[in-house]
Amino acid sequence: MDKRSIKLSNGVETPMEGFGVFQVSDLKMCEQAVSDAIATGYRLIDTASSYKNETAVGAAIRKSGVPREDFFVTSKAFINEMGYEQTKAAFGRTLDNLGFDYLDLYLVHMPFGDYYGAWRAMEELYKEGRIRAIGVSNFQSDRIIDLCYTADIKPMVNQLELHPFYQREEELAILRKYGIVPQAWAPFAEGMNGMFTHPVLKSIAEEHGKTVAQVILRWNVQRGVSIIPKSVHRNRMEENLAIWDFELSAEDMRRIATLDLARPQMLDPRKPSEVHRLFNYLENPVLTSL
Repeated sequence: MDKRSIKLSNGVETPMEGFGVFQVSDLKMCEQAVSDAIATGYRLIDTASSYKNETAVGAAIRKSGVPREDFFVTSKAFINEMGYEQTKAAFGRTLDNLGFDYLDLYLVHMPFGDYYGAWRAMEELYKEGRIRAIGVSNFQSDRIIDLCYTADIKPMVNQLELHPFYQREEELAILRKYGIVPQAWAPFAEGMNGMFTHPVLKSIAEEHGKTVAQVILRWNVQRGVSIIPKSVHRNRMEENLAIWDFELSAEDMRRIATLDLARPQMLDPRKPSEVHRLFNYLENPVLTSL
């Protein structure tokens, strides 16, 4: 039951549960949140260049007193950082912001721009030992398969929208086929569609003496999905981490499977208006889903 880590295809081990900092743009608040998360027990910390808070994440980790090698730190290169030279430069900026000399996981944030050039740069950085693992984010199955066939090194992680209202079982099967670990960003979908009060989820939570949030996180990890919930409240951080002392039954999993709406609820990278929104972010950096 207590499988708190998972091995990537290259043998590197990563926690199954981590801490995300998307939308924590206030640097003082972000540093405090990461410090609280570390004190609570989180060791996987996820950020991105587009979040504008890498400096706060790095500061919290350096001040924590916990050895750097005990952490698994992820960052991402955004659309404007795609391309061989651009990604090399972006990676350097990320390391400078964090104050580190290596990164545990580096991701292509979106399947747009010259991400093939970016991937070549990331492969080189990986081979040089400056990144322990490389992967992608928001890549749907066709893009994943294409990259797996054309790259020297297959992605090791794909960070996706994954929650009870968008379960993506067929896509998860494809990721398993290629040895890619799925990771759920915004695993609560920010509470959309009344997720925290849904009667099925509430019923299962009550049966286990747990919260709906804990049931949602437990459901994903039992599917082999790594999770990176976010909160700036320490009690929620503790609640989100307390999912390793119970297990959902096959019947619980079947009931949750009935909630699937089979479509994105937060970000659809194939929808033209969403693509326009992502590129417009470069001029007006205010987004609800990255």
